Amino acid sequence: MTAFNDESGSGDALRRALGVNRRRFLSTCTAVAAGAVAAPVLGASPALALAQDRGRGHGHDHGHGRGHVLVPPGKRGIILYTVRDATARDPLASDLPSGFREVFKQLSRHGYRQVEFAGYNQHANAPGGATLESVAGARLLRSWLDEYGLRAQGNHGFIPPSWPLTTADLDTFKKHLEIANILGMDHMGTGGDPTGSSYRADWDVAGEKWNALGKIARREGIKLYTHNHDAAYGFLLDGGPLDAQGRPTRSSGIRKLEYFLKVTDPKLVWLEMDIFWAHVAQYKFHTYTAHDGSTREKVFDPAGLVSRHNKRYPLFHAKDGVVSTTNGMGYDMVPFGTGVIDYTTFFSRVGDRNYHNPMVEDDNSPSATDPAQSLREAKISYDNLAALRSKKH
Repeated sequence: MTAFNDESGSGDALRRALGVNRRRFLSTCTAVAAGAVAAPVLGASPALALAQDRGRGHGHDHGHGRGHVLVPPGKRGIILYTVRDATARDPLASDLPSGFREVFKQLSRHGYRQVEFAGYNQHANAPGGATLESVAGARLLRSWLDEYGLRAQGNHGFIPPSWPLTTADLDTFKKHLEIANILGMDHMGTGGDPTGSSYRADWDVAGEKWNALGKIARREGIKLYTHNHDAAYGFLLDGGPLDAQGRPTRSSGIRKLEYFLKVTDPKLVWLEMDIFWAHVAQYKFHTYTAHDGSTREKVFDPAGLVSRHNKRYPLFHAKDGVVSTTNGMGYDMVPFGTGVIDYTTFFSRVGDRNYHNPMVEDDNSPSATDPAQSLREAKISYDNLAALRSKKH
């Protein structure tokens, strides 16, 4: 792996002269070369959401009594998983955008300025071939990002499954850090939770592992992050009577990722909140059995958690939903800005709009019958993200 020492060396002298940090130096060199909770806390009725959407407009940061833009143009991103059918499309069999390069071009036309990768594979007939998960592939991807004015901001990629780390896993992890640096990323992460367990002992191990991985990533100028689904904001089992395997059966009321924030170093480990799944957690996990056996209510407030740990959350998945009373989650996923999750309130509460990086996501955008759907919905989502304004002061 190409690396520059942070303490000494000619590479450091050059980057200091250029006025860039270690990661940016490498990047520059590469470039040159309803149920239990009937009304969610942050939700809105479908009618209200539609009225708000119709009232949203484009234009300057201030005007016509509206507040400032909540997501600045340079912070409007999308995770490529949303358009995975387009990157996987055979360019020889369709006139629609296909492969990374053409998808980058289309997303740039829509207005996006950031992308988050979900791996580096595309159709074999697209420029560069089937996989770009290599130094050479990353350089090609970077050239296309630069061509269309896009910046890579993260990747849901390789986190070593082993602990303690095997040599092979460590080498692969370092390769992905090198790829991230070539692409110009500030962050690298994963789409999974640190552990699927509900037990504190397992989260202690996960914290130890992520602190070690974060230290490796920091040496390469990268911030390591984990992404959540709903289960990670469920309640930790950390006390009360033990089960037959000697494991605790009751909770102190702390949520799993809240505990993870406590046992990980804020200088080494970051989080990406998937706001949709955080709201699903709000719907599903609102009561717990305390150590004394009593049932207690504690409704999850996603924006409140971010506000208390703002710098730990550099990235979001901006994913919307409409209320569902049949799927057990409280919401059905829809394109951003067409649902009921109150993103105006969420982004207003968390603030730091020049720090956070919202990535539009919709797992359901690809369609088996409408091949143009995902990129069309990406445009709808962009327009709605761009239209968000703070409420009138």
